[in-house]
Amino acid sequence: MPRGWPVTLVDAPVRLRPLRRADEVAWMRLRAVNAAWLEPWDATAPEAVTGRRPTFGQFVRTLDRQARTGTSLPFAIEVDGELVGQLTVSGITYGSLYSASIGYWVSEHVAGRGVTPTAVALATDHCFGTLGLHRVEVNIRPENGPSLRVVEKLGFRDEGLRERYLHIQGRWCDHRTFALTAEEVRGGLLDRWHAARSRGV
Repeated sequence: MPRGWPVTLVDAPVRLRPLRRADEVAWMRLRAVNAAWLEPWDATAPEAVTGRRPTFGQFVRTLDRQARTGTSLPFAIEVDGELVGQLTVSGITYGSLYSASIGYWVSEHVAGRGVTPTAVALATDHCFGTLGLHRVEVNIRPENGPSLRVVEKLGFRDEGLRERYLHIQGRWCDHRTFALTAEEVRGGLLDRWHAARSRGV
């Protein structure tokens, strides 16, 4: 079993825990209710996908397999026990890089309440502390105001534009890359986020 999985990370009322097959009904309902909110930012395949789509169970099994090989950490985001989104640490790389990327989505009804910054801070601290990574990045569409606000609140460094970086809703889209290294948050990103919230950020 790779270090750091399975794991549950908590900063009440926010909780990150492994996504489970039992989440299917709540997850599917959440995605359906939030379709207009989420679809403009959803990654797509540049080539048409043929054949049957994977079931939710197959989706979770694939994510779990990646987690067990140490390349990804697929978290469900809960608030007060309610499933409200998903956060995935992906592209975990060691060697001379020791880096990973964080992606996330949350239901519109919890947006702006500090849920996503808390989830990202929890995952980042886990990457730096437990996994021993050196760098964490988040890639965001320049038009995605709510996500830009997340990295701004947390103090991620803007590393510039990646042109035509990801395929989103049928076309290659630019993204801005934001990053932190372990040296920049020696006291922990969650603690820094709590301090920022106490100042009204």
